Amino acid sequence: EAFLLSGSSLLTLGYAPVNDLPNMILSFSDAAIGMVIVALFIAYVPTIYSAFSQREKQVAMLEVRAGAPPFGVTMLQRIYRNQGSLQGLTNLWVRWEEWFVEVEENHTSLTILVFFRSPMADRSWVTASGAVLDAAALFDSCVAGPRVLECVLCIRAGFIALRRIADFFSITYDPDPQPDDPISISRDEFDEVWDELVETGIRLVDDKEEAWRSFVGWRVNYDRVLIGLARLTGAPYAPWSSDRSLPDMGDQLGS
Repeated sequence: EAFLLSGSSLLTLGYAPVNDLPNMILSFSDAAIGMVIVALFIAYVPTIYSAFSQREKQVAMLEVRAGAPPFGVTMLQRIYRNQGSLQGLTNLWVRWEEWFVEVEENHTSLTILVFFRSPMADRSWVTASGAVLDAAALFDSCVAGPRVLECVLCIRAGFIALRRIADFFSITYDPDPQPDDPISISRDEFDEVWDELVETGIRLVDDKEEAWRSFVGWRVNYDRVLIGLARLTGAPYAPWSSDRSLPDMGDQLGS
């Protein structure tokens, strides 16, 4: 009888009779709870879908520039081949800086979004983040020319966003890493990328050693959280992100 009364009230069916005041109060309370649950559902589903849609729009657009799976090196190569230089990318870096800020806000307030997978199996917001951050880090450390502030801000917005999301899931990282701390990218892998950029025709800085140190100094800020989030979300294969692990990183996920 209690189950019948509670279900009738909570689901606002109203077919179970109530004859005394205490049960009437409970009935009204159950009915109010049911309406609140429905209201919250109606309010949050469009919000979650809107945030998901905005995130995936940029992820899908990235495939045009960075390939599938996305890779920061491919991104720089395609832009250079299409426009003949890597100058004038201010709007690109600004757009991704804004994307990182939005992802941080949405994925820390609506954490279920972290696990919402892209409609296409080879896309992921995590690997997209890694590709853009690597492209920006390579651009700032390797490409000859004046430093672009918007590129630097994009990298900072990116690793801050990934760190804030990682904090929620107890993914461990050093909040103040040293520029020469080990990263998951080997020097051989960097040298291969350097050669690919040269073959593409991109003018690089003269000091390759300094470029490597500069790249490591950027990558160390997001290396562990990127790989930790890729592992947490089961991200699909992508170079320099979901394709590797850190042997010394320990258990990235808190127990």
